[in-house]
Amino acid sequence: MQNQIIYQFPSGQIANRFLNDVNAEQRPHIKAKLYRGSVKVQVTYHYSDTGFDSTSAELDDLARRYDGEEVS
Repeated sequence: MQNQIIYQFPSGQIANRFLNDVNAEQRPHIKAKLYRGSVKVQVTYHYSDTGFDSTSAELDDLARRYDGEEVS
């Protein structure tokens, strides 16, 4: 199943740092891009239907390191 999360950051520079960090992890099932301007990042991924998938929690933790928050 596909999941989509949008994160907002204090500045475009910080949003790009988060974006680069997500894309640098080399996870083929995660795609990140800027969303409606320069301070939001949209992350789309497919999560496993079997068992617990910690991807969302890991992304939330990473966003918090950059002072970001989930907005959708």
